[in-house]
Amino acid sequence: MQINKYIEHTNLSNTATLKDIESLCNEAIFYDFAAVCVYPYYVRLAKELLKDTNIEVCTVVGFPSGMSTREAKVYEAIDASEKGADMIDMVMNVSALKNKDYEYIKDEIEEIRDGIDGKILKVIIETNLLTDKEIVKATQICNECFVNYVKTCTGFTGGVKLEHVDIINKHKNDLVEIKASGGIKTKSDVISLIEAGASRIGTSHGVEIMRNNESKKE
Repeated sequence: MQINKYIEHTNLSNTATLKDIESLCNEAIFYDFAAVCVYPYYVRLAKELLKDTNIEVCTVVGFPSGMSTREAKVYEAIDASEKGADMIDMVMNVSALKNKDYEYIKDEIEEIRDGIDGKILKVIIETNLLTDKEIVKATQICNECFVNYVKTCTGFTGGVKLEHVDIINKHKNDLVEIKASGGIKTKSDVISLIEAGASRIGTSHGVEIMRNNESKKE
């Protein structure tokens, strides 16, 4: 299993410096990670640093609460896409889901999807704030909106849970993939999540995971 190709090497610290993002991208190149994930402010820098590689640049929209207006999130997604982001991880409006305002959520997702010119769209459903039934409903909405991925959580409300990945995996359609994120720190975490159905892993511990993987081979 090529664990590195599942990893989106992440730095979403609000104190991240230019040097930190340069290090993130250099580490991604060294380990040949699938992508880096940075705030929109650093998209252009990451894109430039990775221009001679196949490593994708991911950014976040409406992060971490998802409570910006639909118009603000659409603008943010389009702006990030135009600045070079290959993938947009948008945070679903959890309050709208709990209000059963499903049309609002669908409209928001579809406007972002249509505005980013074919770039990959992942919807963060913040599983730790949802009941199992709400996770199913959020997944079904993502199916209906033809997004690329359902993403578990931001990490701001706790770590990813295997049972949540399992629920998403059982209710997503064949066109939708799963990105697991939140508190993923070890090789065993990664393997368990992949076995549960995840095809992308968002983590700020990619280097430690790879070093652990290398040491186990020795």
